[in-house]
Amino acid sequence: MSEAEGYPGVGRVLVIIPTYNEADNVRLITGRVRKAVPNVDILVADDNSPDGTGAIADELAEADDHIFVMHRAGKEGLGEAYKAGFAWGKDKGYDAVVEMDADGSHAPEELHKLLDALANHDAVLGTRYIAGGSVHNWPMRRLLLSRGGNIYIRMALGMPFRDATGGYRAYRIGVLDKIDVATIASTGYSFQVELAWRAYRQGFRMAEVPITFTEREHGVSKMSGNIFKEQLLRVTVWGAQARKEDLRNMISRKPR
Repeated sequence: MSEAEGYPGVGRVLVIIPTYNEADNVRLITGRVRKAVPNVDILVADDNSPDGTGAIADELAEADDHIFVMHRAGKEGLGEAYKAGFAWGKDKGYDAVVEMDADGSHAPEELHKLLDALANHDAVLGTRYIAGGSVHNWPMRRLLLSRGGNIYIRMALGMPFRDATGGYRAYRIGVLDKIDVATIASTGYSFQVELAWRAYRQGFRMAEVPITFTEREHGVSKMSGNIFKEQLLRVTVWGAQARKEDLRNMISRKPR
């Protein structure tokens, strides 16, 4: 186990990178993280990729004591990979975890921005849609879907975040304990929304920092229309449940 020095104001940080068929990217992304922020560790959570991603990750881990590999039984979804990674990080005594895509869409060179903000917060969301943030190489249709989806999420859930669907995040371990992350039902991209939603409802100190999102150059995107529809359906249900809960609480506080 690497004895990472820790990031100032944060402590020991584990960057979790889920992979499935990312043989073209796993060397690149881990190398960029190691160069950008040398005092963090990396966990590659591989879902038994048939293209040999796991074997490449093993080679990287053998050569660098800041890199670790979790071999999972099969493709179970992004949320399950992150939950397993969170549990691994907690068991190994890390103070904070970072979510990062394997395909290079999240720039490791911007990781310091999330960690600097985490020094004074409990959770930090990397955000494409605030001043200083940007999206590159996306078709207009996908950009409009993403922006429109985030507007709907803000309206349905009452969260102030401009980019609740983004996957570049940093959380203190205590946040994940408090929100009982193991019980999160979402397994696809709606996992990111549910994670932020639970943290927000618990009153944690949360911040957004601008990031540059660049569409992958290698491999195939995992996003689909069905994933997007599932996300919006879940958001609608959560919003309705929250309004019922708030109404019950308001009624219970009225003087009799």
